[in-house]
Amino acid sequence: MAEIRLERVSTIFGKVRAVDDVELTINDQEFVVLLGPSGCGKTTLLRSVAGLEQIHSGRVLLAGREVTDLPPRKRDIAMVFQSYAVFPHLTVFENIAFGLRMKRVGGPEVTRRVESAAELLHIGEFLQRHPAQLSGGQRQRVAVARAIAMESGVILMDEPLSNLDALLRVEMRAELKRLLREIKATTIYVTHDQVEALSMGDRIAVMRAGKVVQVGNPLEVYDAPADRFVGSFIGDPPMNFLAAELERVDGGLAAVVAGGARIPLAQPSSELLERAGRSVLVGIRAENIEIGPQAAGADGDGVRARCLVVEPLGSHNLLTLALGETQLKATTRPDYTVAPDEDVALHIDARRIRWLDGETGQAIGPAPESHASAVPA
Repeated sequence: MAEIRLERVSTIFGKVRAVDDVELTINDQEFVVLLGPSGCGKTTLLRSVAGLEQIHSGRVLLAGREVTDLPPRKRDIAMVFQSYAVFPHLTVFENIAFGLRMKRVGGPEVTRRVESAAELLHIGEFLQRHPAQLSGGQRQRVAVARAIAMESGVILMDEPLSNLDALLRVEMRAELKRLLREIKATTIYVTHDQVEALSMGDRIAVMRAGKVVQVGNPLEVYDAPADRFVGSFIGDPPMNFLAAELERVDGGLAAVVAGGARIPLAQPSSELLERAGRSVLVGIRAENIEIGPQAAGADGDGVRARCLVVEPLGSHNLLTLALGETQLKATTRPDYTVAPDEDVALHIDARRIRWLDGETGQAIGPAPESHASAVPA
């Protein structure tokens, strides 16, 4: 059992609350990603769990044991740093064995663990080489193997792939996900890369200004962001946000967006009904906007917009559109033809809208329907 529980943890540097009253539980064998922009406190929170930063209030519990005031060596954790932290004068074997030597593990056991970790990371043939003879990806594998060899119940990873090129990052993402599932370790993984977070994590904890603003599985935080920040930070392109007024129409509601276009709501939630006559934000993903006058399965009467830019991306086209003074993004099939400055009809499925308060940016009402692969027009 290697559950990690953070109870109202705060870490302060001078007048800056780098981690601000964080409550978070990572279940045994779970892979949780701390995601957020630079300076949001995610690395400080990770280092606080490791014992590398002093916690000013709150508690850290590992497997039910409080470790708040214990030094790192007594917490039974392994850590992978962003900078690899491999020793240039040691062979790959000795780099992987370094932590085991510090814990005075016996020679035969060191050999077993090093060779086992090297086999998992596919670097067994490099054990007698030095780091200067390895590529960046191979050095990163050495750093991960060193953590694996410790056979700790908890592994902490601080942006371990950020120094790799784009193609190697894709390869290592899949490799790490397979590896961590195989060794069944409880993992906290820090990144600012939303693609890593969405593709790797069992759950994602989104951080902003030292606080955890949302925790959920990847599809939850993608489809149902807790506020405008989460919707704008996660997704490529980010979620579109349209200012709208809610109007009562024949006992129901319609959202009136720029230019007076209406998005009718067939079954508005009670939270939306209470906001009739007030301003809201319509949050909608690019893949949930259908283009064309007869887009199949679309709700509503259609919204007219002007195409500004067409970006062919191979698997799809990304359109930048103007709706009044607001710009938004939509995707189409790669064979869909539209020219800049051409008018198009948008059909927005109200069932896929994430409604947010117009003033606070906080989500209102139930989550939209579960994410499904859209077939663009």
